[in-house]
Amino acid sequence: MVDDDTTNTPPPSGEDPNADGTSAAEGWGAALDEQKSASEPEKATFEHLTAEKKIENNQGLDVILDIPVTLSMEVGKTTISIRNLLQLNQGSVVELDRLAGEPLDLMVNGTLIAHGEVVVVNEKFGVRLTSVMSAEDRIKKLSAEPSM
Repeated sequence: MVDDDTTNTPPPSGEDPNADGTSAAEGWGAALDEQKSASEPEKATFEHLTAEKKIENNQGLDVILDIPVTLSMEVGKTTISIRNLLQLNQGSVVELDRLAGEPLDLMVNGTLIAHGEVVVVNEKFGVRLTSVMSAEDRIKKLSAEPSM
């Protein structure tokens, strides 16, 4: 072990000097002063969208047609306490909020787009759509949901 007076010891004032010899407090003070004197940022302006500016011949859709989405069927929901959740085991029955025979919800990336019923196709489950929400209804539903 070598005693060296060049080790990093704090200056006697208790403040860390910056590379230019100013203290950290002075550096912060200067930064805050600069921030206060800065002008307000300019507001962005956007062109107003109108129905006339729709993309013709679905040219814009070609870009997104191969993006995968998650499709799921919702049988029903329920709310239970963590205590009851931890007591679930094989053979437990969880009561859902739907009646038997009610249509299931078809969700795409968590958004309801249709209702349907379960069918069996080649020994696999499938879904027969019984009603599909219109594009206008889906857009209204999206705009009514609170933003996160």
